[in-house]
Formats: sequence, structure tokens, C-alpha cells
Amino acid sequence: MTIEQMIEQILSKHPEISRGEIAERLKTEMHRTNGFISEDTLLRMIGADLGLDTQESSSTTPTLSVKDLVPSLSDVTVVGRVVAVFQPKTFNGKRNGRIASLLVADKSDMVRIVMWNERTNLIESGDIKAGQIVRICHGYTKEGRGGKVELHIGEKCKVEMNPPDVEPKNYPTMGRFTTKIGKIACDQKNKRVTVIGTVKKLFPTSTFERQDSSLGKVMRFTLADRTGEIPVVAWNEKVDELQAVLKENVELQIVEAKVKNTMERGLELHVDSGTYLGAFVPDDEFLKISDLQQGLARINLKAEVVIKPLLREIRTFKKEIVSVASFELKDETGKIWASAWGKHASAAGGLKVGDRIVLKNAYVRKGFGDQLEISTRENTSLTVVY
Repeated sequence: MTIEQMIEQILSKHPEISRGEIAERLKTEMHRTNGFISEDTLLRMIGADLGLDTQESSSTTPTLSVKDLVPSLSDVTVVGRVVAVFQPKTFNGKRNGRIASLLVADKSDMVRIVMWNERTNLIESGDIKAGQIVRICHGYTKEGRGGKVELHIGEKCKVEMNPPDVEPKNYPTMGRFTTKIGKIACDQKNKRVTVIGTVKKLFPTSTFERQDSSLGKVMRFTLADRTGEIPVVAWNEKVDELQAVLKENVELQIVEAKVKNTMERGLELHVDSGTYLGAFVPDDEFLKISDLQQGLARINLKAEVVIKPLLREIRTFKKEIVSVASFELKDETGKIWASAWGKHASAAGGLKVGDRIVLKNAYVRKGFGDQLEISTRENTSLTVVY
């Protein structure tokens, strides 16, 4: 539906409204949203507020980027990948009810999706899982905790899981929003970050007395990746959640942890009610060579060997002798050098030109001549397809 068709539809249904009034309201909405949202999308929102059905279908509904969301929008549609699922909780007050939420990401940013009461059944039933693509239609936005925009699911909202007209490859996996532990800095104090790492050291759980004389819980552990390590502090109900998954050498995913800088211990990550955590399961999504960027970790790739591996031994900075096999790969989007280290070197040494291989859980770095290369690590798998 064109802009003119939408205006004509509004005028025909509401003859008491003039074209000038519509134009003035559109101008006001564009000013309020700082011009981030297109005219046709705003007109659809205005029409919806006036009780008109200006949507043609779910697949043609104007979709907003997460970064363009501002508070007080109605009839909003977003598409993204589910990053984290927060299970329903019961609350008591003037009204009793249930609340649950998701974190959903597109290429631009992450947003919290908030569900109330019977809509929480979507999560409780297991219909929504991390890693799936979701389309949220007819939602509305509010300012949430810390001034961040949230998208709320109301009675008129429609939720589609894995829509057939949406390409999953266009939506990032967790790695897109993950911060390397070694990159966490003091200027991120009180900001929230997402990390993936290995649990290295556990400390006993402690209890403490709150001001209202109730008891709270606190747990500490150390999380590490290949760039560094950082203490993590979990509070209260998150301690109970962690007890089901936490043990040494487990890979853990922590989404929206708060960075704290303490006088005694320096930088820490604090896990509270707004944080998601759970055992990390690498995605099976495969990237193309043209998608690879420096620093990407836990990536999967299908490619063809174009230069036979060269097997050699090198001395590391720790003065250890390790084997490495270097070879070139290609797919339909480009070429890249690969380095297989240690136990993977001998497996790669038998590869032949033309072999099709699958690499899982590898990472991308800058190699010789500052060129990108894909490299194995301890838990990388290398398989010859044919």
C-alpha cells in the first residue's frame, strides 16, 4: 500500500479528519522519532491508532531495525534472532500476574521483548527457544530499566517463529554481540556486556542479611576466554540458577552482565535479575568466507581445499615445539588461509586439493602479512565431507 493509498484510506474512514491534520500529525511523529522511521511506517502506525487495518500481511509489514526503536511507538514489527529466554515469574501487588521476556537481536542491536500473563505461555510451553528467528507484529514500545527501550507484547500482538520468508543467515548469532574478556575496560563501568567463557575457579556460596532482615545469597567464580579472565559475582535467585549448570571447565554464556570496578578487586561482572546465563552451546550456523572478520570466534565454515597443506613445526613464545598445517580454502564468496594446530595439524596434513571440509568452532585472526586466517583451537573439529 502506497503512502497516498494509506492517506486516502484514513480520509475515507474518518471524514472528520483533514489531509492537513494527517500531514501535521505525520510531521509531529517524524520529529518525535528524530527521522529514524520512514513516512510509510509512521502512517501505518497512525492508521492503526485510528482503528484502520493498514497492514497487508506479516511478510509485507514494515519491519523496524532494533536500533530505530524509541519509546511510545505502537503497532511495531521487528524480526530478529532469539538470544536469551527468561522464564516466567509471578509477581504480586495491586494486580497479580506473570511476566517473562526474551532478548532478540538483529544486525543493529539487541532489544528486550516483554510478555505479560497469558502471553508468557509462549515461553512456558517451550515454543520459543534461543537461536530461533522470531517475528513480532503489532507490539508497542516503552522505556524500560536504565532508560533502554523495550518491546511489549499485548493482546493484539502476533508472534511468528522461524517465518518461512525470512533468511536466518541475515540475523547474527551470539558472537556478534559478545565482548572479549580482555577488552572489558574501566570506561564500561555500570554498562552491560555479553561474554562467553570457561569457568576456571569456583568459590563457596555465601549468605548475608538484608536491611529487612531477610537473607540474600552471593556466589563468585572466575570466567576466562583466550583474551583474559574476570571475576563474576552472582546475586540471590541467580545463585540458584547457576547451581544447575556451574562447574569448573564448563563453557558459560552470560548476557547483559553489569561491569563493576571495585577498589579491592578491580573489574568484575555482576549477574542480577536482568542477566541471562546458561551453558553455552555453539551454533551450527555456517558462515561464508566473505563474512569472516578479525576476532570472530566459535565460527563454522564449509569450504574446499585449494592448496595442499604445508606441515611444519614451530617454537612458541613459551619455547614449546608445536606442529601446524597451513593451507588455503575457498567457497563461492572468496578464499582464506587456514592454520591447524597441534592435534589438528596431523589431521589436516592428509588433506588433498579438492577435498571439501567442515570446520566447527574455529576462530579468525590476522596472520602473515596482516591477512585474515582461520585458525583451530583445542575443541575445533575438522571433518572431510568428500
